Amino acid sequence: MTTNDKEKTNEKPQPSVFSCVGGSLVAGAMASGCYFLTSSIAQNFANKPIHTANIAVANITVAVRTLVVGMCALGSAVFGIAALGLMALGVQILIQQLTKQPTTPPNSQT
Repeated sequence: MTTNDKEKTNEKPQPSVFSCVGGSLVAGAMASGCYFLTSSIAQNFANKPIHTANIAVANITVAVRTLVVGMCALGSAVFGIAALGLMALGVQILIQQLTKQPTTPPNSQT
């Protein structure tokens, strides 16, 4: 195998605009779902106050509620950022295709 053959086998196909937009829509839908879940959980926790005289139980309950809402909010943020990134990648690929600029991988040396 020559070095030319090795370079050809290591090349990955470029993502298409449609796959980027489709992935962005899926990630956006998941982010919206996580957001509505976060809102619902937070409202549920707000409507059900803690009824205890024990300070340790109250502190643990507050910590668990905070962690649950925080994890759902983190999921919303991760999927939202992924949706924005995929949409930006799709726009970049579309602009490159319209201007006919060659795409080079970021780790290639010229």
